[in-house]
Amino acid sequence: MTLTAEDIDITRYIDHTLLDPLASRAAIATLCDQAIRFEFPAVCVYPIHVQQAAHHLHQHSPKVCTVIGFPSGATTPAVKLYEAQEAVELGATELDVVINLGALKAGEVDAVHRELADICAATGQTVKAILETTLLTDAEKKLAAEVSLDAGVAFLKTSTGWHGGATPADIRLLATVARDRVGIKASGGICTLEQALALITAGAHRLGTSRGVELLRRVGGSREPLVPE
Repeated sequence: MTLTAEDIDITRYIDHTLLDPLASRAAIATLCDQAIRFEFPAVCVYPIHVQQAAHHLHQHSPKVCTVIGFPSGATTPAVKLYEAQEAVELGATELDVVINLGALKAGEVDAVHRELADICAATGQTVKAILETTLLTDAEKKLAAEVSLDAGVAFLKTSTGWHGGATPADIRLLATVARDRVGIKASGGICTLEQALALITAGAHRLGTSRGVELLRRVGGSREPLVPE
C-alpha cells in the first residue's frame, strides 16, 4: 500500500537536519525553533552545535541528535568513542555514527562490531548506525545491518548524503534484516513530499532531511513558508 499525505502525520518522522559547516548560531536557533513549533522528533547538528541546541530545546520535546565520525567513518575507534561521549556530556541523546566502511569491505566485521558496541555501552544513548548503503552491495548492506544490530544500535540509517541518498529499495532491504527490532532512518537527498512518502511506505521510521518545513508546506498545499526563512 502506498501512503498519502492524508494517511500520516509526517512531522513525527522528521529529524530536522542542519549539517552545514558554515551554519551560524542564528541558523541553529532557527532550526530549533522550527523543531519546537512543529514537534519534530529531533534536530540533527554537528557536535560543535550540540550544546547550543540542547540549551535551546531544554524542556521541549525534540531530541538533540549529532553525527559521529562524519562523514567518512574513517577516524579511529578511540576518537569516535571520545566524540560520542563528549557529545552526550554536551546534551546529545541521539548519536548517528558512521560505521568503519573500510573494515566492513575488508571483512573485518569484529572491528565494526566492537566500535559500535563500545559507543552503545559507554553512552547509553540512542545510537543510529550510518551504513552508507550507496557504497555497499546488497550482501554488504545485510552484513552491516546484522553487525550493527548485534552491537546494540537502536536504528539503522542509510546514508550520510555525501555519496547519494536513501532509496525505497534499501529501506525495504534493511527492514527485512531489522524485522521490527530497531528503527530505520532514511537520509540523504530527501527533497520532495513524494520521496518522503515513498520511504515511509517502504518502512522508514525517521527521515533525516533539511527540508522538513518545506515538506510540511507541500502537505498543506501551499507555497508560502510556514516560518520566516
